[in-house]
Amino acid sequence: MVKFSICIPAYKSRYLQSCIESILQQTIDDFELIILNDCSPEPIDSIVQQFEDDRIHYYRNDKNVGAIKLVENWNKCLSLARGAYIMIMGDDDELEVNYLQEFSELIHQYPTLNVYHCRSKVINDKSETMMLTPAYPSFENVYDSIWHRLAQYRSNYISDFVYRVEPLRKQGGFYNLPLAWGSDDITAFIATGQTGIAHTNKAIFRYRSNALSITSTGNNLQKMEANIGYAKWLSTFLLEKPIDEEAIVVHDYLVKTQNHLMDKRKLFTMALSMRSSLVANFWLWFKHRKAFGLQTKQILIAAVKSINLREKRL
Repeated sequence: MVKFSICIPAYKSRYLQSCIESILQQTIDDFELIILNDCSPEPIDSIVQQFEDDRIHYYRNDKNVGAIKLVENWNKCLSLARGAYIMIMGDDDELEVNYLQEFSELIHQYPTLNVYHCRSKVINDKSETMMLTPAYPSFENVYDSIWHRLAQYRSNYISDFVYRVEPLRKQGGFYNLPLAWGSDDITAFIATGQTGIAHTNKAIFRYRSNALSITSTGNNLQKMEANIGYAKWLSTFLLEKPIDEEAIVVHDYLVKTQNHLMDKRKLFTMALSMRSSLVANFWLWFKHRKAFGLQTKQILIAAVKSINLREKRL
């Protein structure tokens, strides 16, 4: 068994070569690289064939799973993984050369946990760093994780996380939501459980923010459907009360404010959609406001927020 399984569900080819190169240049080599071609029309095959490396295991879907069912590809990678730990890569993202080394040290420091996390660099099409994701505490419980994430103090991506494989399989794999919109959050929350999550504030992952990423693309109604699923999961999760005194305080706060916090998530989703097409998506949300329990005031607030997002473009 190898220590790490690094997995790339690949569909876009533009940055795939640099993505693979960043993985193969790791300072430790106790890993396998699983590349899953999602029946792409782009030249994924020819890019992978450029690399002669026994650590690469290449697979191809018989039919395209697509962005809406993206989590199915994550879970297929999980079923193929032979490592003790797993992480999922975007096909246009990159790792710093010490990514696995830093996670190895984090695992050594906190050997009983099921999930670990790192800080990230947000890069553009030229691989220039535009911003860092926020710093995290070295260790925290699941309730603090949920609170800070839903209060929008944090930003994270699926590749920020490294999971212990067997517990992840036992919890049912990566949590399935449309477009994986919030799947990374909930998967990490479940894995954190009552044992906690450890973070490193070294920015060792590079997330590429561009017009092709799911965060920036359409399928807005599916994203809002995912928000509804997220809210249902949270409501069920909070039915169980923790034992730790400080965790109880945060848990009770989350119980009282969960609707407000999920409304903030809805606002962000709408604002993100209106960042690129203000008028068209304003009317989209107005048309579907009853289906998602939206108020006209919320849609107007999201429209204003979309202007700030357009200026930041993160």
